Amino acid sequence: MFSSFHLHERLLKALSELAFTEPTPVQAQAIPAAMAGHNLLVTAQTGSGKTAAFLLPTLHRLLTHPATPAQTRVWIVLPTRELARQTLEQVEQFAKFTFLKACLLGGGEDFRVQASQLRRVPDIVVGTPGRMVEHLETGSLLPAQVDILILDEADRMLDMGFAEAVEKIAKACSARRQTLLFSATRGGAALKGLRDTILPDAQDLQLNAVHELNAETRQQVITSDHTSHKDQQLLWLLQNETFAKAIIFANKRTEAERLFRMLSQRELKVYVLHGDKDQKERNRALASFRTGQDKVMVATDVAARGLDIEGLDLVVNYDIPRSGSDYLHRIGRTGRGGEAGLAISFVTPNDWNLMCSIERYLKQAFERRNLQGLKARYQGPPKNAAKKKKQQARKVEKQTRGGPVKPKSIKPKTKPAPAAVAIDGFAPMKRKAAKDPNQY
Repeated sequence: MFSSFHLHERLLKALSELAFTEPTPVQAQAIPAAMAGHNLLVTAQTGSGKTAAFLLPTLHRLLTHPATPAQTRVWIVLPTRELARQTLEQVEQFAKFTFLKACLLGGGEDFRVQASQLRRVPDIVVGTPGRMVEHLETGSLLPAQVDILILDEADRMLDMGFAEAVEKIAKACSARRQTLLFSATRGGAALKGLRDTILPDAQDLQLNAVHELNAETRQQVITSDHTSHKDQQLLWLLQNETFAKAIIFANKRTEAERLFRMLSQRELKVYVLHGDKDQKERNRALASFRTGQDKVMVATDVAARGLDIEGLDLVVNYDIPRSGSDYLHRIGRTGRGGEAGLAISFVTPNDWNLMCSIERYLKQAFERRNLQGLKARYQGPPKNAAKKKKQQARKVEKQTRGGPVKPKSIKPKTKPAPAAVAIDGFAPMKRKAAKDPNQY
C-alpha cells in the first residue's frame, strides 16, 4: 500500500481518487530511496510506473519542506514534447489537493509565453533539453535554487543527441541537488559517461532485464514479400483483428504519410504523428486518439517513448525498428499495467537478419503467423543456409587461430582405358607405354 511510504496526506488523497492501490516493483524500491534523499540511477522497463516513482517522493519533499520565499526547486527533463506534456498532466493529477504549480518548457510553443510563466516562479519545471537550454541562455530560467534534478528516459535523450544539453542543465543546478536518473535500458558508453559525470555516488536500482516484458503481450511476426504485400496485410489486420486502438510504426516520415493517405482512402479513422507536425497538430492527434475518435494512429518513433494511451491493445511494426531498444519501446505502448496486448511485426527478406538480432537481444523467439490468403512466398532463409554459414564461420575461425587451412588434395579423375577385345581370332595387340620425354 502507498500509505506504508508515509507520503503526505494530500498525496495519498490524490492517489485514492486515482485508484492507485498497490505500488509497482519500481515504485516500491525507488520511492523510499528517493524520500531518504539518495541519488538514484533506476533502470526499469517501459510501462512499469517510473513516472510515479519519481513524482511522488518529489512532491512529498516540496510539501514537507516548503521554501521561503517561493522558488523553482525541481527540474524534470524529458526527451520529447509529448512525454513532457504527459508528465506535466501527471504532476497536476498528483498535486491536485496541493498548492504546488508546474509549467511546461517545450519546443513548438511561444517562447515569450513560457518566459512569462517562469516569472511566476513555478515549483516544478517540466521540459525538453533544447528548450530548457534556450531559457538558461536568455536568463529566464534561473537554476540557483534547484533542489531536485530528474532525468527521465535518459537513454533516449542521449540517442537523440542531447548529451551536451543535458550536461549543461546538470552543471547549472546546485551542487547539493538530488539527482534521479531513470532509463528503460542500461544504455551504452554515452549513458555511462553521463552517470560518471553527474551521478558518481548514486544507488543503482535495476528492476527489469531488457527481455522481461509483460507476459500478457503477445509478439508475432508476419513475413512479407514486398511493400504492396505489406499494405494488403496491414489492411487485413485493421479490418479483421479485434482491437480498441492501434499504433502503426514506420521508420520514416515519408512512409508514415504514405500509409496515412492509403488508410484514409479506405475510409479508416486514422491520424499521423511525426516530427514534422507542429505542436497544435500533434496535440490534436493525441487528443483524438486518447478519446477514441480515431482508432488508428500512424507514427514514427516520436511516439515510441513514454506515451501512455489507455486502451491501446495493438502495435504494428510496419517497418522493423533499427534496434532491439527501439523495438522494446514501441511494443511497450501496449500491454501496459499488466493488460493484454498484441505486437505484430512485418518482416521482408531484407529484414530477416535484423529481426533475428532483435530476438537475440530480447532472448525470445517470436510467434510466426500467416494471414489467410496473404501468406508470403518468403518464409525465411533455407534451413541449410544457417548450416553453411556456421561451417564458413568455423573455417574462418581456423584460419585466424592456426594459420591458413590447407585445401584438400584432389586427384584428377581419369577414365580407364577401354579393355582390348579379340577380333576374328586375332589376339589383341599390347599397347606400349608412352615414353616420358623428361627421362633423357
